[in-house]
Amino acid sequence: MVRRHETTEKKTCRPDEAGHGAVKWSDRLLGSPRLPGCLILVAMLAGLGAANSPLKPIYDYIHHATVHFGIGPLTFEEPLIFWINEGLMVFFFLSVSMEIKRELREGHLSTFRRAILPAYCAVGGMVAPALIYAAFTWSDPAALRGWAIPTATDIVLALSILALLGARVPVALKAFLTALAIFDDIGAVLIIGLFYGKGLALAPVAVAGLACGGLWLLNRYVITSVWPYALVGGILWVAMLNSGLEAALGGVLIGMAVPLHKAGSDGGSPLRRVERDLYPWVALVIVPLFAFFNSGVVIGNAALDDLGSPASLGIILGLFVGKQIGILGVAWATVRLGAARLPDGVDWLQVYGVAVVAGIGFTMSLFVATLAFPDPATTASAKLAVLTGSLLSGMVGFVILHMATKRRDTSRT
Repeated sequence: MVRRHETTEKKTCRPDEAGHGAVKWSDRLLGSPRLPGCLILVAMLAGLGAANSPLKPIYDYIHHATVHFGIGPLTFEEPLIFWINEGLMVFFFLSVSMEIKRELREGHLSTFRRAILPAYCAVGGMVAPALIYAAFTWSDPAALRGWAIPTATDIVLALSILALLGARVPVALKAFLTALAIFDDIGAVLIIGLFYGKGLALAPVAVAGLACGGLWLLNRYVITSVWPYALVGGILWVAMLNSGLEAALGGVLIGMAVPLHKAGSDGGSPLRRVERDLYPWVALVIVPLFAFFNSGVVIGNAALDDLGSPASLGIILGLFVGKQIGILGVAWATVRLGAARLPDGVDWLQVYGVAVVAGIGFTMSLFVATLAFPDPATTASAKLAVLTGSLLSGMVGFVILHMATKRRDTSRT
């Protein structure tokens, strides 16, 4: 029983495929669930350190270095940070999309009983932070545009906090946090697509629509080769880049098109194979790069003063307080009304600890901040607020979960 639970958890955090062959380099590197979260933290601290040290000119030069991408007349010239946020993050969203699809079809979200409580909590955990942010910025339309920044949860860092506590954390609690964060990702993707696009250009939108049709056909006929999806997905990304839609979300559409199972076969999974091969690049390279180049905020007197601004307070309190109120409040109400029940072996103090840890926004919150505020100074203030709110949530959440699991018998995990 214990080993089956542990295997399920590993498939959730790092998808595997039975009979895939010899142990890969990614399996060896990702043997510890703490590693991806540690890399993100190291990258974040390195970005902050570079931006606040004599290395700042070099950091800024690389950050803004122009990169040429394209062929012939279809050539783009943008700074490196643009290609990280709009290009490499496609693979992040692709990974998120495939995890969502797998969980909805076969994992923690595949049954109503498993999904209902984390689904309710995810909604509460997005609405409450947004309301807190709006309460601080209601009189400033420009600042109000960042209302979605504190609604996100960084699943990698949140699960890394639980991983630090080891085997005494109930498997059911990890499953609850995973499901909660996945529903949160679904909400974040919808918010970005609906509220943070630019003015639409009809011709690229039409091309993007045709590309989506091509992805549907590939899925319909259960094409398992990667290259057709890469080709059609590349066309989709270029079209979205020119359409006014958020280009990075093309990864979501590509991921949903990859078939979960082969036609007429019970063995092997194209989606699991792609997810397995992609995950180490996302966890070890792409997200740390994103963290390094998006957390380089200069911490001076002006930046510290900005932490007291309405927008910054809205982000910090939205992440640290709003997530707690939304998740714990909705969990208590739904259980009290009989609409759901707590996972087996999980108590209310543990749920509260998860609610606090869910305030670690980081990756998705930083991404939304870059979309919400075109002004670099405002973006920098928002990023510093995200880092502050996430740090508070991580530290306090860890202490609460440490207390909640301290007396737990590790043999029952």
